[in-house]
Amino acid sequence: MSTRPEPLDFIGIGLGPFNLGLACLTEPIDELNGLFLESKPDFEWHSGMFLEGAHLQTPFLSDLVTLADPTSPYSFLNYLKESGRLYSFYIRENFYPLRTEYNDYCRWAAAKLTSVRFSTRVTRVEYESELYVVHTAGGERFRARRVVLGTGTPPYIPESCQGLGGDFLHNSRYLEHKEALQRKESITLIGSGQSAAEIYYDLLSEIDVHGYRLNWVTRSPRFFPLEYTKLTLEMTSPEYIDYFHALPEATRCRLESQQKGLFKGIDGDLINEIFDLLYQKNLGGPVPTRLLTNSALVGASHENGAYTLGLRQEEQGKDFELRTEGLILATGYKYAEPRFLKPVADRIRRDGQGRFDIARNYSIDTAGHEIFLQNAGVHTHSITSPDLGMGAYRNAYIIGELLGSEYYPVEKSIAFQEFSA
Repeated sequence: MSTRPEPLDFIGIGLGPFNLGLACLTEPIDELNGLFLESKPDFEWHSGMFLEGAHLQTPFLSDLVTLADPTSPYSFLNYLKESGRLYSFYIRENFYPLRTEYNDYCRWAAAKLTSVRFSTRVTRVEYESELYVVHTAGGERFRARRVVLGTGTPPYIPESCQGLGGDFLHNSRYLEHKEALQRKESITLIGSGQSAAEIYYDLLSEIDVHGYRLNWVTRSPRFFPLEYTKLTLEMTSPEYIDYFHALPEATRCRLESQQKGLFKGIDGDLINEIFDLLYQKNLGGPVPTRLLTNSALVGASHENGAYTLGLRQEEQGKDFELRTEGLILATGYKYAEPRFLKPVADRIRRDGQGRFDIARNYSIDTAGHEIFLQNAGVHTHSITSPDLGMGAYRNAYIIGELLGSEYYPVEKSIAFQEFSA
């Protein structure tokens, strides 16, 4: 990437995997002069969930660049080669990188880039003289023609737990607090997704060592596996994005709630491993653990070092309570609009529910080609929005918008099935 003076062609704000992928794909393009700003001192991706053996739910081909440019030097395979582990990965015969490995790969890629600045927090974005002016906490000002938002999704704390005292934690901080949790007499885990399952398996594995009682509570009627059949995976395709985006807003809203199991379920093998571990441990007598389904968290209080959870069995319509010393909320992540966008609020499109009205080309601004959004678009782009495998596709699309012409060929038709009449 060139280092032409301002105005920059674009500024990327935030450096999760999606904007990092954009940085990798734009690095060799001389026609683009961009800069990526990240508030953290280094790349970090869900470090609180680096459980031993935990792996991605997408194959290594869903790395930062490969599905847009298989020849890129920033590919996962090149990372393995430079790390001296390519043959080991080949012999392992497992397409799914370990989560710690993926994080290390991203750090490796970020260290090679010239366009990335860490420890730079954006405080305000303004629009002056047809340029976006990005202000930082350090008093710097950067001017750019376009902005790409990649600030990610912060941990979601349910309303019933906001302001709750004590030492409860979101699963994003699990590992750093694991030892303290295991010193408690009881631990309750709230959640239904992959993170909840990984933590439950981890704590169940050591339950007889520490002697705690372990509860897993989910609002879902059962522990749903991630649907990963190949025809379902065709929904992560350009054709499905075209189809879904063209649907009426009300229809998309209805489908959004119905499709959560397509990207928020539990790995099927892990569900089976949990059952096998329960079976194994029960050979020596009943294990002090409970798995509660259909149980929604409706209230919580903290007193004398313990929590009282108000739960509602939704199918029966019955309320009950559960007392626990330790509380882990594996309640996922929810997009929060960055406050730094307030000065340009009049340049952003909204849908009927006040959310970003994300165009097919991933822009959210009134001009249709100035402010682009990574992720946070399930309501407009369906399950492709958070999918790591679609990150390179989206970035190739955005790069085409930035340049005004296609640089990385963008697939138009890959699915065998037809989605529309």
